[in-house]
Amino acid sequence: MGERKGLKNRGYSEEDAEDRRAAVEEFAGVRFEHIGRCGMDYGCASKNIENMIGVTQVPLGFAGPVKILGEHADGDFLVPLATTEGALVASVSRGMSVITRSGGATVRVFGDAMTRAPVFRVRDLAHCVEVMEWIDRNHPAIEEAVSSTTSHGRLVRIEKFPDGRNLFVRLSFSTGDAMGMNMATIASEAVCRLIESNTGAVMVSVSGNMCSDKKPAAINVIEGRGKTVVAEVKVPRDLVSSALHATAESIAETNTRKNLVGGSMSGMLGANAHAANMAAALYIATGQDPAQVVGCSMTLTTCESLDGDLYMCVRVPAVEVGTVGGGTRLPFQKEALEMMGCYGEGKARKLAEIVAVTILAGELSTLAAQAAGQLGNAHERLAR
Repeated sequence: MGERKGLKNRGYSEEDAEDRRAAVEEFAGVRFEHIGRCGMDYGCASKNIENMIGVTQVPLGFAGPVKILGEHADGDFLVPLATTEGALVASVSRGMSVITRSGGATVRVFGDAMTRAPVFRVRDLAHCVEVMEWIDRNHPAIEEAVSSTTSHGRLVRIEKFPDGRNLFVRLSFSTGDAMGMNMATIASEAVCRLIESNTGAVMVSVSGNMCSDKKPAAINVIEGRGKTVVAEVKVPRDLVSSALHATAESIAETNTRKNLVGGSMSGMLGANAHAANMAAALYIATGQDPAQVVGCSMTLTTCESLDGDLYMCVRVPAVEVGTVGGGTRLPFQKEALEMMGCYGEGKARKLAEIVAVTILAGELSTLAAQAAGQLGNAHERLAR
């Protein structure tokens, strides 16, 4: 198969893709009618995929406008959402309408660092202590090793977790407007080589899972990864009734019994209705790494009745997004970012604030629908 027509596995011309597509059709015994209908120059994806044969298109809609009162996102925004789940965009749009009519959502970024946590093999506990002490004494040399690999990233924190003949070193990096995973990995490898050459410790893996990347983990709920973002809204009593067809008390009770108690009983990390839903649709639309949706899945949603008004807040511990590099370079995803004024340098925190408010809108609408007993009806009308 790989030799068919002089097939080039890493070629990115349209002809290369046609050759690969024909080989796959022959091997699988199928005929592709749509996959080859690519609306962009194949070369655009040269840093995003291997063995490219075409594209898979996902329906793209928009929600909003939503009024955001952020430090970086300040104003009214339309938010692109790519999904195949009927009713999602309508639900988020309803939440955004209520947020806007309530005066807007306040949002802030409280942490911004990408992590990588190598695991070292050490001889014994005494050697583990020696390595930790060497790290403490040599921060300038470690920072120099990082700066030798990147002009955009810098080391902001080192945490050490000893475990007998294992030593985990969690490195946190500022990565500018890139999501920063590749940057953090390359810089961490340079740090590991320095530690190895000076201490005798042996790097077993540049990722020892205490990062923790693309997996739900309590350490990320507590310490954050990427950007930790908190968004809130206060919905007046009359608007809760007229627009959400519920009461603040019933929505708060639904959140407590469903998200907090139900989430605790199931061992859930975070406590929310469906935060990953909004994050996935926005990530796919804007060229983010879809696997990083797991960070948003650990969102904590809280609700209170304040004399009949509804207060709702989401704490999103790990918004791992970028506005440069990766999939943001692709033409469709670039346009989706431009739709929010979020493409390019200086826009990553703005995008993170929009992500959190979009999650807030989806949580508001869904919890209200559940409190009012309308969730099934909405899906029956829109998603069948």
